[in-house]
Amino acid sequence: MTQMRFSNQTVIVTGAGEGIGYEVARQFCFEGADALLNDILPERAAAAAERIAAETGARCIAAPGDVADVEMARSLVREAVEKFGRLDVCVCNAGLTSWGDFFNYTPADFERVVSVNLRGTYFLAQAAARQFREQGGGGRIVLMSSVTGHQAVPYLSAYGMTKAALEMLARNLVLELSPHGITINCVAPGAVITPRNLGDDPDYEATWAALTPVGQAIQVEDIANAALFLASKASGKITGQAIVVDGGWSATSPIPDMEYGKEYKN
Repeated sequence: MTQMRFSNQTVIVTGAGEGIGYEVARQFCFEGADALLNDILPERAAAAAERIAAETGARCIAAPGDVADVEMARSLVREAVEKFGRLDVCVCNAGLTSWGDFFNYTPADFERVVSVNLRGTYFLAQAAARQFREQGGGGRIVLMSSVTGHQAVPYLSAYGMTKAALEMLARNLVLELSPHGITINCVAPGAVITPRNLGDDPDYEATWAALTPVGQAIQVEDIANAALFLASKASGKITGQAIVVDGGWSATSPIPDMEYGKEYKN
């Protein structure tokens, strides 16, 4: 029987209507947590929470909204405490991938990717940390970075910049959060098989399996495993770090033979 690592704990997972966030929320619920599941689309959030609750038997409640809205992000913490009585883990997964040629990248595109990836994450983490401090007993914050915060990828200058910034945020906040027993770490996924990526490229899994040293593309379960480890008691002495989950891709960093500017439109 799988040990219930998160019994009697409450977790917030943003951007969890599908893909990585959905699997992270699902695995937390399988291991005993109550979950507040956020997604920008109300229908998708509701459907995801209903599926997870039915499959796991856990309490999983939808909390739709755009984390780029600071007040909405803060309201997630208030709602988690109102519904479940406390907060133990906050997984800041919501993010926007924005492809674009640097020479033609627009201020509107820049503002949107920064507002979601940085502002939304920063102020949700702040709200969670305030709640942890008020409760006492510490807490766990997990930020979702990317291998693009470590390695250059064509047409992802703004996105990669935001992901590198999240890792610096985690390192910096070690100073302020550690005295309160709060850890903060990042998971940096490589090329992950998600509905969005498969929608962009039906050959995505085969392409990236061939480019990944372990011979397989990364699955959402791989990212969830890392996130749950960083949220568990077993990682209590790990903080300010980034775990790269990419099957070794960043050691070699081959890029698919494709024209990103044509394949991916902003």
